[in-house]
Amino acid sequence: MSSWNNPAQDTVLPTTNPYGNYTVVTVPENMLHMVHSHWYQFPPMNPLWYGLLGFWMTVMGTLSVAGNFVVIWVFMNTKSLRTPANLLVVNLAISDFFMMLTMTPPLLVNAYWGTWILGAFFCEVYAFLGSFFGCVSIWSMVFITADRYNVIVKGVSAEPLTSGGAMLRIAGTWTFTLAWCLPPFFGWNRYVPEGNMLACGTDYLTETELSRSYLYVYSVWVYLFPLAYIIYSYTFIVKAVAAHEKGMREQAKKMGVKSLRSEEAQKTSAECRLCKVALMTVTLWFVAWTPYFVINWGGMFNKPIVTPLFSIWGSVFAKANAVYNPIVYAISHPKYRAALEKKLPCLACATDAEMEALTLLPLPLLRTLRKPSLPKELNEDFSNIVL
Repeated sequence: MSSWNNPAQDTVLPTTNPYGNYTVVTVPENMLHMVHSHWYQFPPMNPLWYGLLGFWMTVMGTLSVAGNFVVIWVFMNTKSLRTPANLLVVNLAISDFFMMLTMTPPLLVNAYWGTWILGAFFCEVYAFLGSFFGCVSIWSMVFITADRYNVIVKGVSAEPLTSGGAMLRIAGTWTFTLAWCLPPFFGWNRYVPEGNMLACGTDYLTETELSRSYLYVYSVWVYLFPLAYIIYSYTFIVKAVAAHEKGMREQAKKMGVKSLRSEEAQKTSAECRLCKVALMTVTLWFVAWTPYFVINWGGMFNKPIVTPLFSIWGSVFAKANAVYNPIVYAISHPKYRAALEKKLPCLACATDAEMEALTLLPLPLLRTLRKPSLPKELNEDFSNIVL
């Protein structure tokens, strides 16, 4: 019988294993050299966790693949949406789409069998693709944030993003990420099975400085710097909108009116609501990628906290990011919703009020931010303020 039908049959366990044959490590024999000795101390996980993870990944995979595909399809088939700024959003949707398309099926197969059964080569490929598409998504969000900062904070002094500039950023993102994710194949760190034996990722348990140095750089350029930049940018975006709101109030006072906004728009101040948008964006990003950061650093400096069950959460939270990105970065776009309603009415079921509640985005803010003196492209870009 092949290892596909009975993976545990081909497993050879070290004689020093304290649990004997009762261990979470049940990968095929040709993969044992990839498994760190740390994992042999743990007994098998409760099969219930495999079932729950399989169900959760089925839901997330379906929603993400479908949601990101619709985002790509609508943007590509709606001429008015093909702006330079939206190219960055499409790039994010593409990376999220392929991440879930390539990550979900193998994980479901392994969850069914209760261990990784696809062999050493596909373990490395799986880990590479997860790291690759995850990094592309992270840096796509960084460039989207940079564009929002450029348009809203710099205002009329901003240099408009061109199609060439957007394509250069996109090409740079994919090239840089590819160059960054290849070294583990050549000895700078490596791709190995995770403790749950259902997925594979970078090696955070090997204690050599060469291996750890990869994770140090990884942590800075794929987590700490993007997080710091997103927080920095949204801080100044909120300040810029607050200053704009103050100017509007002063103008209203000079005109002898209570406000330049409608009564509905006055219910919540724009700066307060944009603070919520910024907080939501930063929080979702933090929740998505922090578990992986904690697992990696825990594996390097506090191994006892890293258990097979604990290692699952990094994958779960990071992949959830691919589900809500279409909502945060595309479906909340007013023009996108209009195009979606026209092309796929059955999917455009949310009213402006409902979407406003979902995204915490003040719809009247767009009209108040627009200024006749702004170049057309900058003026239209304010409709993407949630980005």
